[in-house]
Amino acid sequence: MGAAVKVARAASPAPAGPTPFDDTTVKQIAQKLAKSSFSAPPQDMPAAVRNLNFDQFRGIAFRPERALWHGENLNFDVEFFPRGFLYRPKILMNEVIDGKSAPVAYDPDMFTYADPMSRVSDDLGFSGIRLRNPINTPGVMEECAVFLGASYFRAVARNQNYGLSARGFANGTGDPKGEEFAIFREFWLEKPKQGVDSVVIHALLDSPSVTGAFRFTIRPGATTVFDVQSSFYPRTTINEGGVAALTGMFYFDTNDRNRVDDWRPAAHDSEALQLWTGSGQQLYRPLANPVDLQFSAFGDNNPHGFGLMQRKRSFDDYEDLALNYEKRPSLWIEPIGDWGQGAVDLVEIPTANEVNDNIVSFWRPAAPMQANHEYSFTYRMYWGWDTPWPTDLARIAATRIGAVTDHADARMFVIDFSGKPFENLPPNAQFHLIPRSSAGSIRNVVVEPNPNIKGWRTTFEFYPGDAKLAELQCQLANDQGPISEQWMYHWTP
Repeated sequence: MGAAVKVARAASPAPAGPTPFDDTTVKQIAQKLAKSSFSAPPQDMPAAVRNLNFDQFRGIAFRPERALWHGENLNFDVEFFPRGFLYRPKILMNEVIDGKSAPVAYDPDMFTYADPMSRVSDDLGFSGIRLRNPINTPGVMEECAVFLGASYFRAVARNQNYGLSARGFANGTGDPKGEEFAIFREFWLEKPKQGVDSVVIHALLDSPSVTGAFRFTIRPGATTVFDVQSSFYPRTTINEGGVAALTGMFYFDTNDRNRVDDWRPAAHDSEALQLWTGSGQQLYRPLANPVDLQFSAFGDNNPHGFGLMQRKRSFDDYEDLALNYEKRPSLWIEPIGDWGQGAVDLVEIPTANEVNDNIVSFWRPAAPMQANHEYSFTYRMYWGWDTPWPTDLARIAATRIGAVTDHADARMFVIDFSGKPFENLPPNAQFHLIPRSSAGSIRNVVVEPNPNIKGWRTTFEFYPGDAKLAELQCQLANDQGPISEQWMYHWTP
């Protein structure tokens, strides 16, 4: 009888033991990382996973019973996304308990596989996280936020569907030379205490130009609120950095559907950029799907807030049974502390469909971000149905644009206003419009009641002449002055 032969197997590395962790840990890692050149997270994986299409990737589902903190009677648990399809980088995950951090171990049996060939035994790791909470029904865990892909994340409020996203950082958005996409390469998930309605997630941002440390305190509910503390450590000078970046989709609406042949009234995640400036102005800029890329900048000092907003909340506004645009969140950014001089930038990119995100907005500091410096920004994000604050001003309810009969070059603008100024009006109430245009001329202004919305409507004709673009503005006013937010529009032929 021959001697037995033992076959050696390579042992998987043992998970690292718990290490100390506090609110300075990720900042220290980011500062150290910024002193060396960028090295991307591992992206290698077996072909069976690397070549997945979208449907095959969706066929890999996390088992709810394997969620982090499942069955521990907490208000949160965490599911993990697999790698594959577009999500190739291996993102490190850690759990933090009582000031100690330990890696979350990967196990292929955390997932079910519609196609058994998609299951491989390699230590693939994860691509992102799904946060769950009983946001809609007590005792029923449903996802309320997702961190997946580059530095993208998104959330919903109660009874909402996903729509627009946010990003940890934007760099070179709209630049013809190309945009740099930073990545959240590692997460630390703080285990919440029983009965606590918030959870803390830390993230390490990295890119060739900058590293960053994020601390998110997340409170799901009727409005889902993220308290964000962010610090950035540039490796190089950044001239086009974007803080608190928002990314959405605008395909068409009543103000912009000239090139769209579609049976629905509108299709978009967001309909306007709204701003509350440091000087107290409330501005409303309807979005567009332009012929050519458009870049707008709204200079400001210490803004009160800005956001991509979805005001139309009726099914009749979209008539889409599958996509439910009326249930998609608005996202409002409230800066905390001194943000100084800068601008809220808006980038509008042409799109031929509603698949691609084509709207980006962010805060751009006036001064370039220099290497070997620290830049900190604290802000609050409100994912919900509207802005978190009430206003006494009349608000833009709709913007409609069409042709002017017998004047091929002219455009008819129809703007509806609604809100508090129209409550309990006397029978003889009168309002007038204060219009402005950077080019061309505005003619035939009419202001009249619109009882269908318990508001007022203004119409005017815009004659561009030889102009190739014009910045239009208007406000509704009474004898005492403006009573509405300021409507703004970037017109191009």
